[in-house]
Amino acid sequence: MATATAHVFAAALLLSLTGAAQTAAAQDFAAERQRMVQDITALVRETRAETGKPAFDERVMAVMARVPRHEFVPADQVAAAYRNRPLPIGHGQTISQPYIVALMTDLARAEPDHKVLEVGTGSGYQAAVMAHLASAVYTIEIVEPLGVQAAQRLKTLGYTNVQVRLGDGYYGWEEHAPYDAILVTAAASHIPPPLIRQLKPGGRMVIPVGAAFMVQHLMLVEKNLDGTVSTRQILPVAFVPLTGKR
Repeated sequence: MATATAHVFAAALLLSLTGAAQTAAAQDFAAERQRMVQDITALVRETRAETGKPAFDERVMAVMARVPRHEFVPADQVAAAYRNRPLPIGHGQTISQPYIVALMTDLARAEPDHKVLEVGTGSGYQAAVMAHLASAVYTIEIVEPLGVQAAQRLKTLGYTNVQVRLGDGYYGWEEHAPYDAILVTAAASHIPPPLIRQLKPGGRMVIPVGAAFMVQHLMLVEKNLDGTVSTRQILPVAFVPLTGKR
C-alpha cells in the first residue's frame, strides 16, 4: 500500500511534469511565431513592387510576434497555426494568411487613440492583432456560432477593448461611428456605401473587392479631409465572399 508521502510525491511530480510540458509548449509556440514573422518579412520583400512597402511598421510586426494565433484556430489546425497560409475555422470560413493580416493592419495605420471597425470577425484573430494597436475595436460577424465563439475567446484571452456584435457588417456599426480605420475581411463586389459614411475624414479602409472565386484585389480606401474618397489597388487576394441580405 502506498503511503501518504508517496501520494504527495507523485502528485508533486505530476504537477512538475505538467508545468514543464506547458513551458516547453509555450516556448515552441514563441519560436514558431518568430519563424512566422520571418516568413512574413520575406514575403514583404517579395511583394514590394506591388505594395510599395519595403517593410511593415515595426509595431505591427511586434504584435504579430506576440498574438497567440494557435488560440484562434480549431484544435485540429493547431499544428499549422503559424504557417503562412489561411486555415479553415468552420462554417465555410477561414482565418487569413498571417502575411495578409499583417498587410491589412499595416495599411490601416492604427494609432493608440484610434477607433477601429472590423467587418468579419471570424475567429477573432485580426481583432486581437488590432486591439494591441488601437484603443477600441468593434467587430461584426454574421455567422452566429463564429461570433459567439470569438467573443468568448477574446474575453478569455483578456482583450477588454474589443466588442463583438452579431449582424450584417455591410451596414457597419453606426452607433460607434466614425472610425479611424475599417478592415473588411471578406470580399465584397463593391465598397459598401455605409462603411464609407462611417469612415472618419482622414481615415483608411482596407477591403478586398471582387467576385467570389474570381480575381479580387485588396483595396486601400482613403477618405480625405474634405470628404472625398480615393482608392488604390494593393495586390491580388483570395477571400471568402462577404455575405448578407442586401
